[in-house]
Parts: sequence; structure tokens; C-alpha cells
Amino acid sequence: MLLLALDTATPAVTVALHDGTSVVAESSQVDARRHGELLLPAVDRVLADAGVRLDAVTAVVTGVGPGPYTGLRVGLMTADTFGLALGVPVYGVCTLDGLAYASGIEDGPFVVATDARRKEVYWARYEDPRTRVAGPAVDRPADIAEQVAGLPAVGAGAALYPETFPDARGPEHVAAAALAALAAERLAAGEELLEPRPLYLRRPDAQVPKNYKVVTPQ
Repeated sequence: MLLLALDTATPAVTVALHDGTSVVAESSQVDARRHGELLLPAVDRVLADAGVRLDAVTAVVTGVGPGPYTGLRVGLMTADTFGLALGVPVYGVCTLDGLAYASGIEDGPFVVATDARRKEVYWARYEDPRTRVAGPAVDRPADIAEQVAGLPAVGAGAALYPETFPDARGPEHVAAAALAALAAERLAAGEELLEPRPLYLRRPDAQVPKNYKVVTPQ
């Protein structure tokens, strides 16, 4: 097994290779505006660090969000393209699950929250690092304050709203290494992974204008 994992659902552009036992190479850069520019060089860098060619990859794992429309689709389309070119399966993992897996919180419930912009967060509740019990959803922090009261919280969204998440912890952004390790664990256990389809949770900001004037000649 050689899993190529990637995620662009948060400001992090993150890539990793996992051999079924451990992560053999990884790269993460935080830049919310350069996902398309940074992703493929990151893949090349990880492959070079591992000393393998792309055609050695046996499956692709991609974070499916939730995340902003533009950033999220970069990773998903890249994963789909690799899968088609290599003839290998492409698996999806919820990005929030990757953050939960890397949280280091082993006992008791906790929350993962990432920045959804518009003064909202993408969030989910977990019983442990491998078990999501609510979400993912997108809400204003004040609207979920009662649901998350007293719980530790992981992710950049938690750090942005300390009044709702007073016990905010790292990591702030997902790492592909965690996605790869979680996917490898689930595959080894015979569990089904998600389809590589985006969890947008809301409509994109870009909209076709309504009632626009026709300017072509009649």
C-alpha cells in the first residue's frame, strides 16, 4: 500500500505519503490564497522526499471538507485526476475527522471547528479521536454556544472565537499525514470511506447575476 493524501479545505495546502504502516513523507504550507499554485509542487516534493514515483501510488485520499468552495475543489479535482491517470481508487475523508484524529485528546467529548468565514465555523462533535457523533455543520459560534459549552475545541475556528471556545487547542489546520493515517487505519479494518465528493454545506459566494441586461445585438 502507498497512499497519497492531500487536503485543501483549510488554509493549509497539505500532502503526505503513507505506506500502510506509517507516514513516509509529508509537506504542509499555510496560504489560503495559493492552493492551486502550491499543491502540485508539494506532491512532487513529497514524492521526491520518499524516493518514489507517482506511479507507485496505490490509492489517493482527499479531504472532502467542509471548506470554502474555491480551496476545497482544488484538492478534490487534483485527487480525481490522479485517480483517473493512475487507475487507482480515490477515497474521501472528512477534513474535520483528520483534525480530530490529530488532536491528541483521548478521553471525553470535544469539538473541532474550522473557519468558515462570514463569522461562521464548520464544526463537529467527537466522542474520541476516531468517533464523530454530531456534524459536520456550519453555524455562527454564538448559535452553538450551549451545545459546545465546557468542551475542549480544536482548529482555527475555535481559536478565532474564544468567547464560544474558551478551551481552544491545536492543531489549527489539518495535516494530510493525519488523513492518511486515519484512512489507512479504516481501510485495514475493512471500513468504508467516503466518496471523494465535496462537503460544501452552503452555496458558493459566486452567483450568476439576476436580471442582468442583455448587451448582445438583437
